[in-house]
This record gives sequence, structure tokens and C-alpha cells, in this order.
Amino acid sequence: MSTLFALSDDRLRELAASALERARAFGATDASCEVSESTGLSVSTRKMQVETIEHTRDKGLSVTVYIGQRRGNASTSDFAPGAVAQAVEAAYNIARFTAEDDAAGLPDDDALERAPRDLDLFHPWDLDTETAIELARRCEQAAFDVSRQIVNSEGANVYTNSGHFVLANTRGFVGGFPYSRHSIAVTPIAKNKDGMQRDDWHSSSRVPEELAEPEAIGRYAARRALARLAARKLGTRQCPVLFEAPLVCGLLGSFVQAASGGSLYRKSSFLVDALGKPLFAPHVSVHEDPYIPRASGSGPFDEEGVRGQQRDVVAEGRLTGYFLSSYSARKLGMKTTGNAGGAYNLELRSRLTQPGDDFAAMIRKLGTGLLVTELIGQGVNYVTGDYSRGASGFWVEGGAIRYPVEEITIAGRLQDMFARIVAVGADRYERGGRITGSIIVEGMTVGGA
Repeated sequence: MSTLFALSDDRLRELAASALERARAFGATDASCEVSESTGLSVSTRKMQVETIEHTRDKGLSVTVYIGQRRGNASTSDFAPGAVAQAVEAAYNIARFTAEDDAAGLPDDDALERAPRDLDLFHPWDLDTETAIELARRCEQAAFDVSRQIVNSEGANVYTNSGHFVLANTRGFVGGFPYSRHSIAVTPIAKNKDGMQRDDWHSSSRVPEELAEPEAIGRYAARRALARLAARKLGTRQCPVLFEAPLVCGLLGSFVQAASGGSLYRKSSFLVDALGKPLFAPHVSVHEDPYIPRASGSGPFDEEGVRGQQRDVVAEGRLTGYFLSSYSARKLGMKTTGNAGGAYNLELRSRLTQPGDDFAAMIRKLGTGLLVTELIGQGVNYVTGDYSRGASGFWVEGGAIRYPVEEITIAGRLQDMFARIVAVGADRYERGGRITGSIIVEGMTVGGA
């Protein structure tokens, strides 16, 4: 194990085992315990001056105790034997006075991942503070060097985090792994006689060598900000909308929220009873794969120790699966899908996509309509699917960008938007375990002046 960590993997396992033994001694019928440790560095600069330097070193032990179908949870950051015992006792006492819940309990034995695979998720970055500051400054300087119209910056950030954990329960499951996450980001501000515009860009990976060069990030972010200068307003209209790939990752996140067990059993989703029904356009599928090596959305098991599934959650436009934990699955009378903690790597696919369908080709396919590059606000109603967000981007005519636009809204319903996807680009982009190209959605309402 890396010298980054103060505690060995064996020590984490010992702590988890001791907590489970104490839970049994108190009289718990079942218990689970997670013990973790992480370390990180985050450096921010603004106009080349250091703004923040944050070193983090965290550790924690969380224990869940079951007395029959009554559940209690407690945690501690103190690993001394007495503190661990107090946490277990607190969880036990909470369970004693909690009402029974027929869905509570550990996962079924046959769902637990007893032989987790190594997905190569741990690539620590040997990064000291001085080097991180230099990288942030290089990123910002590259943005300023693009044009005199880049007059300010909301800052650049360099971030690295590594951790490891062990999850264990009284059914004999013990598993854990080390992981890492790294990123570089910048947000430059451009100005001309008409006003100021900002935009941002970032690069993230589990592997530091796979990050984009800071200069490339800074230059691209600056060009994005410059392109938004002299933005106009639009009149209200119906038109096709091209969503840039990073925004489609957000739309996939909205899909996950609506298709998650917690929303479904609470009847707070428009996808209640939608399993097997058409949802997306028939050419679209959504593929989930927990086992992509090095990917940000990968994991050999979920937060309960349950193995995930390689599957099409959407196949030929039809919703074929939900995202369920053991608890939400029992509430729905179904089986867990291994998604306690959320979805794994989700990829939006279309059988109509051709290798040459890059972003420029997608703009040509749009013809005349709105290209959206930024969304503002949280206007999504998951009960009805109603969707209304502030937006900015570019007006496109004849397959070419004509001018930037701002202070507009786009509105529709998620289920209609999914069904009206007419094209998915080959400009694949990954953010937060979501993988997709840009998409064109027909017939959206654009609200403007």
C-alpha cells in the first residue's frame, strides 16, 4: 500500500472486524462496517496569485447495526478501541428504539461480490504544493496569453485525492480497494465593449498522466469565453436544440435520479411503473458497465458489497432496468441491481451514430436551431418530468454558428426530450461516470425576449 496512507489495508480490516465483533456482543443480529482513510491536496490561484491551499487527511469508521429489521447507524473518526466501542453501542441503541422496517437488512448472500476484480483505480499523484501552484499558474497564464480580451479569471484549480477503504459485514463479506482522483480546471473571463463573459474547462482522471496539459486547458477555456462575447437575446420559439456533450452528462444524471429506487418507491418519479416501456428514441440505448479499468465510474462492488451489472438500462429506446439498492429493491418487490451509491459508468449510444459525427458534423446536422453550451439553475421536476433551465450558447443557421446567445430558457419534459433525440454525436466525452456525445433534441421550447 502506498506510503500516502497512515493505516495499512490489514489495519482497516482489523478495525472493521473488531466493530462487527462488538456489534455481535451487544446482541445485533447483523451488522456492517466501513473503515476508510483518504488524503488530498487542492490548490487554487487567481490571476496567478495563490488563493487557497488545502491539505486534507480524513479517516472514518461507520457501523450499521441490525436488530431483526430495526436499523441503527453511527460513525466516528477516532479509531481508539473505546471510541469504536462507543460508536457501535450508539448504533445498537438507535436500532433498539427504531421502528421495524420490512425492507431493512443486509444484502442477500448470493448478491455479494466474494471475488472482486482489480480495476486499476489507484494511481496516486506525487504532487507537492509548489508544483501544484506552478500547474495552476501555467493553466491561467495560458488563458491570458490567448487574447488581451481575457482580462480576468475566476481562478484555476489543481486537485488530487487518494484513499482506501474496507467494507465488511456479518455475512462474511470483506472487500476494499484503493482509489485516486485528479483534476485541473480554470475559468477565464473575457471582456469587450459589450460586456464580459466567462467560461471554463477542466480535465479529470484517476491517472495523473492522462490529464490534459494545463496550457491546453487554459487556451481552450479562453477560446470558449471569447466566443461568447457580444451575445444576443432570442425571441421565444420552437426549435431543435443541440446539447454539448458535457451537458448531456447532466441529462444522464437526471435520468439516473428518476430511475433510482429511492425516487421510485417514494412515488416521486415520472418513471414509476415505466419498466419495459418506451422512453428514449428507438435508436438510443444506455449501457452501464461497472468494470471499465481506470474509469471514474468503475467499482468492483457497490456501497453494500453487491456486484454491479454490465447491462443495457435502456435498449432500443425501452427502459429495461432501474438503479436499485437492496433496500429500495425490497421496497419495490424487486432484486438489487448493485447500485447502492448510484450508477456506474453510463454510456449513451445510438445505432445511427457514424465515426465522422464529430461536433462540427453535429452542428451541420442541427441545421437551424440552438446550440446550448451552459445550463443555469435546477429546474427539473422529477415527479412530472418538467424541465426548464436557464441557458446560453449559440444560434446556428445553415449548419454554421452565427452568433452567441444568452438570457434564454429551454423547456420541455424529460420524457419528451429523451424520445425526441434524433442524433448522438461521436464526440465522446466523460464526466462523473457518464459517457456521451452531443445530442440533438427536436421540438424544444426556447424562451427569450
